[in-house]
Amino acid sequence: MITTLFTIFASSFIIALSGALMPGPLLTATISESSERGFIAGPMMIAGHAILELGLVIALLAGMAPFFQQPFVFVASALGGAVILLWMAFGMFRGLPSLTLNREVRQKRLSHPVASGIFMSVSNPYWIIWWATIGLGYILYSWQFGIWGIVFFFTGHILADLAWYSFISGAVAGGRHFLTDRRYRGLIACCAVFLIAFAVYFAYAGFSKLQTIIS
Repeated sequence: MITTLFTIFASSFIIALSGALMPGPLLTATISESSERGFIAGPMMIAGHAILELGLVIALLAGMAPFFQQPFVFVASALGGAVILLWMAFGMFRGLPSLTLNREVRQKRLSHPVASGIFMSVSNPYWIIWWATIGLGYILYSWQFGIWGIVFFFTGHILADLAWYSFISGAVAGGRHFLTDRRYRGLIACCAVFLIAFAVYFAYAGFSKLQTIIS
């Protein structure tokens, strides 16, 4: 039993890490937040991410997997996510002229990283698809071993995200003393461009799926 639980933990960690390594809105937002808040931004972003994923795991265990697998859920998530990402990118661009590395000025303007972690996760339609397919399979397998199976699965999954994003935020925060205001604005502008790229991609995926539903 213990060996099986640790196998669940290890496999969950590895699979989650492979997903975390892929670039996405959450990674882009973490880089942006870390340049402003320092190392703590990464763990706080993952805290929001974990809260959302815990709720989703509970929903899947409650039998909502067929709902999340519906094509219209993907369309709604993709198009809604595109709007969220465009809105955040617009906010970044709009604030560029007044952006500064002065912490007192910044903190009045920034959203909380935990909230950002939630919004960046839910804005990615492929995050929902992953959980409704691969994630659901792991949940059902882990559930054979009761609540401890779910605990070991979820712990491994979240620790992988925490490890990678803590590394990213630490690396960005460690280089903050090399940042001038000009370089800082350039970094935020690059993050905004990436968010726009993800928004366009998600919008395209959403409209493509919508077209297949209608036709």
